[in-house]
Amino acid sequence: MDDQAGITVRRALELPGLRGGLPEVVAGADRLHRTVRWVHAGEVPNIASLLKGGELLLTTGIGLGTRPAEQRAFVRTLADRGIAALVVELGPRFGRLPAAVVEAARAAGLPLVQLHREVPFVSVTEEVHTEIVNGHYALLRQAEEVHRRCTDALLDGGGVPQVLRILADFAGNPVFLETADGQLLYAAAGASGPPTAAEPLQVWEGLRAQRADREAGPPAGTVLVDVPGGGHGAGAVRARLVLPPVSTPLLPVHRMAAERAAGILAVVLMQARQEDELAARGRGDFLTDLADGRVAADDAPAQAAVLGFRPGTGPLLPVVMRLGPEPAPSGNWAPLARAVLEELASLGVPVLLGVRPVEGRIPLLLALRSESERAAVADRVAAALRAGVERAGLERPGGRRPVVVVGVPGGWAAASAGLRHAAETAAAGGLPDRPWHDARRLDIDLLLWRLRDHPDLSAFVDRAIGPLLTHDRASRAPLLPTLTTFLDHAGRKAETARELHLNRQTLYNRLARISELLGTDLDDPQTVLALSLALRARRHVR
Repeated sequence: MDDQAGITVRRALELPGLRGGLPEVVAGADRLHRTVRWVHAGEVPNIASLLKGGELLLTTGIGLGTRPAEQRAFVRTLADRGIAALVVELGPRFGRLPAAVVEAARAAGLPLVQLHREVPFVSVTEEVHTEIVNGHYALLRQAEEVHRRCTDALLDGGGVPQVLRILADFAGNPVFLETADGQLLYAAAGASGPPTAAEPLQVWEGLRAQRADREAGPPAGTVLVDVPGGGHGAGAVRARLVLPPVSTPLLPVHRMAAERAAGILAVVLMQARQEDELAARGRGDFLTDLADGRVAADDAPAQAAVLGFRPGTGPLLPVVMRLGPEPAPSGNWAPLARAVLEELASLGVPVLLGVRPVEGRIPLLLALRSESERAAVADRVAAALRAGVERAGLERPGGRRPVVVVGVPGGWAAASAGLRHAAETAAAGGLPDRPWHDARRLDIDLLLWRLRDHPDLSAFVDRAIGPLLTHDRASRAPLLPTLTTFLDHAGRKAETARELHLNRQTLYNRLARISELLGTDLDDPQTVLALSLALRARRHVR
């Protein structure tokens, strides 16, 4: 058998049918390793158009033509078609092969065989096809044996590394499991490989460098097999097996074995993801129970320790992220939790992270060394949460960005209240887009959000800033951004002018116009308070 799951020309000539014809190789003796994919017999001049490549062509030479030019063209078209070999039976048509045929075959590198005795072509066809079918069956048996060994390894408690080692040992080459976007997950080298074989990670680095330099795929002869993900679109492929021909060429049986291993790996990865998601949901349930008071503060440390969270004596920082009001895709919560934890690994602080798919919420607790770390840690956590959402494919184009709310650090009792407050605040709609929100500064937003359906709130917004909104709808120079910035800076005009990149006189003119439209005095503290509330309430009313 060779690398195309057929038999070689040499093997075909050794079978009784052709051997009985006393075959003589007159051209292409160095190409007898070519693969015979099929056997075809024919006598028509244009027979090349009926072939697909890889055939062993049997003929008595009737279609060769009588003139040397015809004979050369006949051989060249067969060589261009990619047949494995041309076998001509000598007899009434030719007592010996014409020199033009032999010369053309040698020039094209096409194996040319003449038979000195008559043979039944049907017997040759049956023998060669039987050999090919038997070879396919042998390949299937070898692939099934690899499948059996991989299954036994899993039943004995093994996992992905064991499956990859079995496959690498069988292929005699390193095997890699990468993500759908080309990131390395696992690497394995076979135990039976040559002692000089490179370490698999070195091979991987070399392959990655080749891809980067050539902006192309893996080397020729590499076997690539997708590990199905059970979904559609981006979820259709969970991972990919990569078998490069580092030590030895890869045969069809290696692809068959890889395809069977891919089916096993799909089950293993699905089970691992399900287990990861169950664990993440379990942590989310604990944090939610803690927030809702179903877990007492005195009992929380022991239950958290069971989940692997041992914070020590430092303050606990509650954080909640909410993805959005629309349901998140199913099956992506485990990758999200894993991605966030990987992003947070460099923080060097204990983290307890859970998921709540029903609410679209990610609650977590972090153990700080001191309260002074709160702002710096919050920045890192917010960035990690957003990066995790992106890596898990949960960010929706055009949808609401995830909201991250950071509570107040403290003990277990404060963590309970902080998680509850952060979760309620994160659920409030209309919050501005910021890396993270300080829960201490969102009490007014939370109150206004709870009143969002009350008609009095909408009426209050209309009374307070309605004329300004009407003006802006008809004007090319809206004034609401100026009022918003002015109130954000607590009425400090110099800071407002700097942020809006205005000179003071222009700002004064705009503020005067706002006062005129609203019939209010912007220097009055009660007016400033009412306008600030109206602007916040506008984000929540429907």
